Amino acid sequence: MSATENPMRDEISKAISEHEVILFMKGRPEQPMCGFSARTVAALDALGASYAAVDILPDPRIRQELSAISNWPTIPQLFVNGELVGGCDIVTEMYETGELATTLGIEPKADAPAEAPVASEPGAPPLQIKNDLS
Repeated sequence: MSATENPMRDEISKAISEHEVILFMKGRPEQPMCGFSARTVAALDALGASYAAVDILPDPRIRQELSAISNWPTIPQLFVNGELVGGCDIVTEMYETGELATTLGIEPKADAPAEAPVASEPGAPPLQIKNDLS
């Protein structure tokens, strides 16, 4: 294996490119493991967004490689069409201004709260980042 090969980074990049909307988070959408991830999931779910999710907790290398790709140090990280949108604060602000629905290309639900919700509804099943180094 050459020094330039990085299977973990390749898998993360592939997941970002293959999913229109993907959230890297702590935990799973149905069981977030931190408040920031829970709030981001709640905003996406309140809009009825369809998204893939990756739990970064099983392998610390996922977070390390993700941050190297995105140049963003914190989790969660939301990507839309291969581009980093941001973390919890940015997603929350975008939700409240209506920009998140626009970015996702969806019409907000008529009953969606004006403020980003804090509770989580079950979301999409988490993806597994596969790594040959295990």
